[in-house]
Amino acid sequence: MRYDRAHLDGVLRICAAEDWPSFPADAERAHVVLTAPGVTSVVAVEGDEVVGFAYLQSDGHIQAHLSLMAVAATHRRRGVGRALLEYAAPLTGALRIDLVTDTAQDFYSSFQHHTYNGFRIYPG
Repeated sequence: MRYDRAHLDGVLRICAAEDWPSFPADAERAHVVLTAPGVTSVVAVEGDEVVGFAYLQSDGHIQAHLSLMAVAATHRRRGVGRALLEYAAPLTGALRIDLVTDTAQDFYSSFQHHTYNGFRIYPG
């Protein structure tokens, strides 16, 4: 389902468990980012618990970027990540999704894809 402010604590909990400090460092900033123009944020929920989320940025026509996606360790290998991407992709309006990963190559290579070299630039 689409992200809503009620899901924020669950998203922050997953980020903290992954040792991703940017979102948990400032909850309000995280919410603004997850709801910014051009952003598609979706969550997987089981009962009242957020068990996964995906955050994509898109121009709405051609290009999207999967900026963050994680599934709680207790819910991995159950199709949650695939379901998140398959649900979010058409919501972006884009024809393709680029991403960078250092831990989930096998997962992402299970999708139709092309592999390219890339860089993440940290200005200043």
